[in-house]
Amino acid sequence: MSMNLSADQYRKIRELIYRHMGVAFDDGKRYFLEKRLETRMSALRIERFDDYLFLLRFPTRGEDELQQFVNEITTNETYMFREFEQLQTFADDCLPETLMRKDSANDRNLRIWCAGCSSGEEAYTLAMILRETVHDLDSWTLELLASDIDETRLGMASRAVYDRRSVAQVPEAYYDRYIEERDGKYHIAPSLKRMVRFENINLHDRKAMRGQRGFDFVFCRNVLIYFDEVSRRGVVDNFYNAMNSGGFIFLGHSESVGRFSTKFALKRLGRSLVYYKN
Repeated sequence: MSMNLSADQYRKIRELIYRHMGVAFDDGKRYFLEKRLETRMSALRIERFDDYLFLLRFPTRGEDELQQFVNEITTNETYMFREFEQLQTFADDCLPETLMRKDSANDRNLRIWCAGCSSGEEAYTLAMILRETVHDLDSWTLELLASDIDETRLGMASRAVYDRRSVAQVPEAYYDRYIEERDGKYHIAPSLKRMVRFENINLHDRKAMRGQRGFDFVFCRNVLIYFDEVSRRGVVDNFYNAMNSGGFIFLGHSESVGRFSTKFALKRLGRSLVYYKN
């Protein structure tokens, strides 16, 4: 099957994706989407685009083809300890300040949300950092939520088995304690796996986002670059509502919270400028 979308068909699939995910595909992504459509339509033996579009809009009982299509079109570029300097600021400055503040308020609950977690590398990175830097971690009630819209990637994250590229940047001491190589694959230690809860959450779904509350940290790094300005503002505002006062938010280096929201305050910790909820 060779997919060749008309201008009207391309508009329809783009609009459906935007309504569901908040991700805006421009004309430069036409070939990418056509190939992904070919994959799913061939798997289902559907020949007409309009028939497939109907299935996306009105799935049959027990089948969620829209979720399968989302799994095909999401981008998943990640590895452990990506953007190390930002993680260092979290470990050396933001985390100790947060723990001290909460401990003085008799609050021993710590909640962290890794949004857009893909196959889980960032979530396990955060788990390693917590294990290594919080000496009394077991005395805290910890929730480390990792979410993504791609169910295939979430399945990989839950299995916690990776290739060499995913673990290449892990510091040697951490690697020795938390990663085991077997049969050419790299397995995350059970002690880390138990720390992370994975969940399918669409960041563009207002109802799902309203259900998230009480977080001290939000990591959403290199995710918003796939959204348009309107969707970015909506997602960042929802993060603000999901966070505790004093909570910190981390976006990717090419993303600035100040571009999307004026609600967050800015301050210097260590050698970095960080955004937090006042």
